[in-house]
Amino acid sequence: MPVERILNELKKYNKVGSRFTAWKHITAKSGIYEEFPEWTEDKLVRILKEKGISKLYSHQASALESIKNKKNVVVVTPTASGKTLCYNLPVLDSILKDENSRALYLFPTKALSQDQLTELYQLISALDEGIKTYTYDGDTPSSARQAIR
Repeated sequence: MPVERILNELKKYNKVGSRFTAWKHITAKSGIYEEFPEWTEDKLVRILKEKGISKLYSHQASALESIKNKKNVVVVTPTASGKTLCYNLPVLDSILKDENSRALYLFPTKALSQDQLTELYQLISALDEGIKTYTYDGDTPSSARQAIR
């Protein structure tokens, strides 16, 4: 069912429609795409393309260039818009170029950290480079904490 029809039906249904003070339908826009930066490791680009990510959204490309230039970055975009790749790509690229590289990811909730870890694991597994990741939170056994640090 088209969004317009759903909105019209909701407006007609007084128990729902009368509770809203404004209705606005924002038409979808096509994404603006850019190529992967030249500095990105070929293996990483190949893995991303195999996952169906053949190009970057413009906000991702902009974030990656800023990160490459050692600038602080804040990415504010809607859910499922590719924010995760804005930090996973430069971290993995750095680790592939220097095995002594390290990264620390901080998340405000355990659920978000688990979601992000799942996505990171998928990339790491596909790279098959022996990159290690660990979760360190309130449930991490004390026996594992020292090894993780």
